[in-house]
Amino acid sequence: MPNMPQTMHAVHLTGHGGYDKLCYREDVAVPVPGPGEVLIRVGAAGVNNTDINTRIGWYSKTVTEGTVGNASEAGTDSSDLSDGAWSGALQFPRIQGADICGRIVAVGGGVDARRIGERVLVEPCLPQGDAEFCYIGSECDGGFAQYATAPAVNSYPIDCTWSDAELAGIPCSYSTAENLLTRADLKAGETLLVTGASGGVGSAAVQLAKRRGARVIALAAASKADDVLALGAERVIPRDADLLAALGSGCVDVVVDLVGGEQWPLLLETLKPKGRYAVSGAIGGPIVSLDLRTLYLKDLSFFGCTMLDPQVFPNLVGYIERGEILPALAKSYPLREIAQAQEDFLRKAHTGKLVLIPEE
Repeated sequence: MPNMPQTMHAVHLTGHGGYDKLCYREDVAVPVPGPGEVLIRVGAAGVNNTDINTRIGWYSKTVTEGTVGNASEAGTDSSDLSDGAWSGALQFPRIQGADICGRIVAVGGGVDARRIGERVLVEPCLPQGDAEFCYIGSECDGGFAQYATAPAVNSYPIDCTWSDAELAGIPCSYSTAENLLTRADLKAGETLLVTGASGGVGSAAVQLAKRRGARVIALAAASKADDVLALGAERVIPRDADLLAALGSGCVDVVVDLVGGEQWPLLLETLKPKGRYAVSGAIGGPIVSLDLRTLYLKDLSFFGCTMLDPQVFPNLVGYIERGEILPALAKSYPLREIAQAQEDFLRKAHTGKLVLIPEE
């Protein structure tokens, strides 16, 4: 790669544990794109729950609590945790960062060189087969660096006026939200209940559901109600409210849940007969109590959502280019301030996305 630097600034995750496991370095080798890959100069990369969950080893079945609160020292400091990542043991050091927005600066074998210079947004969930996947920043290196490689086919050209920081809020959160709505088959005129509606995925789900013509009821902190209403929610219920007292039973077509925790059984009570429940997070706690009679007597359908349906990411790019959704950027930080960004993320005082900007 002529005229390319040999080293770059990047954040290495060196093991499971606290913020001390995030090592900002200025001497990391710039990756070389392999066959079918492109090299991207990263413009910005978003902060997501999955970054913190992976750092603290939360995906391990030995962890039963949620991630709400301060996770600076949560989890385990064991670097050989066998199930600390999405698909098992994580290989360290790892460059995290599922959200990659930037420009292609080099291509690997089999990739058209005319793609150099393209502004791209990278799909974070890379299928590896019928039952396997690679998630960027977990099973392979991601965007918490000045440069990152990605499969050319998953690097989507995008033409819009959004800044890199605004676009960096899209890949993980919005693809997760759109996948939840797609899998649950949310239709115009239906009523959707979204938990954790002020976070990255939750706020994306509000926007994307509104775009589909659904009626959106959101669970969020009372202090963020105005922000969530501005995104398209018709009603915001405080997250600590009595859900059945506020809504009644059997009034919701679809629940998109990112929280889990103690109030989980009430979510099912809000669903109509033949309602659909879709989940892709459990920040309030992964262990819940299910009365199987509720499941079968109401003919409910459950959807666990990780691997993206193939139409999800190209649809998102189209929504952006046609101006059908708006960015929801809360704040950006220099990459070297990753620990502060994650600490602020865990305080949950923001609505939308927090984003890291690599140094020039």
